[in-house]
Amino acid sequence: MPNFDYHGHRLAYTEHGSGPRTVVLLHGLLLSQRMHLPLARDLAERGNRVITLDLLGHGRSDRPRDMWRYSMSFFGEQVVALLDELGVDEAVVMGTSLGANATLEVASQAPERLRGMVIEMPVLDNALLACAVAFTPLLVSLTFGAPLMRLVQRAALAVPEQRVPWFANVALDMVRQDPAPSAAVLQGLFFGRIAPHRTERRTFDVPALVIGHRRDPVHPFSDAGMLVDELPQGRMLEAESIVELRFSPDRLTNEIAGFIDDCWRAKVRSGGRRRAAG
Repeated sequence: MPNFDYHGHRLAYTEHGSGPRTVVLLHGLLLSQRMHLPLARDLAERGNRVITLDLLGHGRSDRPRDMWRYSMSFFGEQVVALLDELGVDEAVVMGTSLGANATLEVASQAPERLRGMVIEMPVLDNALLACAVAFTPLLVSLTFGAPLMRLVQRAALAVPEQRVPWFANVALDMVRQDPAPSAAVLQGLFFGRIAPHRTERRTFDVPALVIGHRRDPVHPFSDAGMLVDELPQGRMLEAESIVELRFSPDRLTNEIAGFIDDCWRAKVRSGGRRRAAG
């Protein structure tokens, strides 16, 4: 798996397909780039160069144990560093959950590098209480229950990747890792900003497809709707559930692919005017 250096740490990525249209896919919290493998292959078959990235502390990238190395802003920087490494001027960036918020950080730091963005299940203002309830026990377990979590890790590592289906490996990736770096990731995120402020989000004048669904308090539909209202070029795509894109992907994949085509067909800037792509 290819990798590149980010501030002395190795970040792993995978390329699918080829061509001038680059799409970057970002995973969710404590998951890996493996979660987007079917989508990456599908989008690559449609003529896109698709890059899946393991953010620092995830997957096959380095996993330092210092909590200060992890923040949403740093995750955004890593995406920009990937584009620099690949010599890509512009890309459509899609992120899920953690990856969705990291995509918003790219829009904050380097809007000129975004041809468009797909924001699946953003975690914003209305999700904070549910996130605290959901992830505090996990943080406590990873931090103070490390010996037990290492037993879980060894059991997960004993499961051959080739013997279980893709979605099982996606779930097992969460516990195949040393718990200490995972705890550091959560600690770093707990004590940093979760996303650019809403006043800044209103300035992100780039085509944006926001995917939300109605049955998950950690990714409330109200956050997706709020973000669509804030983004000058935002539009909503409602999913049936949190797993639709993973297990019944055709409808959402077609919508995402069509949006990516639109991003490369024309470029939209302030005032709603369109300029034909070169």
